[in-house]
Amino acid sequence: MRPILSYIIWFSQRTGSTLLCQALASTGIAGKPQEWLHDPETFDLCRRYKVGTPEALQKTLWELGTTPNGVFGLKLSMSEPHHTRMLDQFRQFPGCPPHPQCRAEVWESAFPHCQHIFMTRRNKVRLAVSWWKAITSAEWHRKTGEPSRSADMQDAYRFDAIAHLLLEACLREAAIQEFFTEGGIVPLTIVYEDFIADYAGTVQRVLDFLGVFPICIKLSCLTHNHGFRPQARPPYNTRILQSTGDSFGAFFFVCRATWGGLARGR
Repeated sequence: MRPILSYIIWFSQRTGSTLLCQALASTGIAGKPQEWLHDPETFDLCRRYKVGTPEALQKTLWELGTTPNGVFGLKLSMSEPHHTRMLDQFRQFPGCPPHPQCRAEVWESAFPHCQHIFMTRRNKVRLAVSWWKAITSAEWHRKTGEPSRSADMQDAYRFDAIAHLLLEACLREAAIQEFFTEGGIVPLTIVYEDFIADYAGTVQRVLDFLGVFPICIKLSCLTHNHGFRPQARPPYNTRILQSTGDSFGAFFFVCRATWGGLARGR
């Protein structure tokens, strides 16, 4: 089925993308957004889905991500060389212009009437700490009521790893913003902290943006192991941070203190 509406959720890690995708999928009318394009080993989507032609690949992707009302959804992070190789495969899809003016044209030909949603997180230190905690504990998501599988994380702290992930998140977001600018795209921006504070309201904003209007919303019960509680005070001393003259030293201090809070389940 050719979608009558498509959308892409662009994200960096630990911004609530899985939670949003689960909520949208649970409505039954907002597509079935997942990482349909994720293939970190070969970057070959035809091989992953066991199809022989670009046309068959496109139809397979549409089928996987589309609800019966014709809405298609997927989520994607921006990383190389994955993105460039993926676009090369999209250029072989039927209907793709031979000389597209920008990458967004290729996306539009692959996924018709495409809308874009951008997920971000204000506190990038918390993002990076949460990302490293998920890597070291192998616990990326946790349903409501399930106990944490992660043990005491204090000994797993590594400043260099957290700093690297913070930089990686910033670079991915910069690459996504460059894609938007190149294509003249104005996305719907979802901020993680606001999403967590107003779960149902954020999902409704997305549905309104897409022009999908359900009679009622059946929200998913899935929650993220992001270690964040709305309205909670930061687990570090703001006065010490403000008195720190060395910005790198301040960054180190915030990372260490934030890790201590999240490792204890804050």
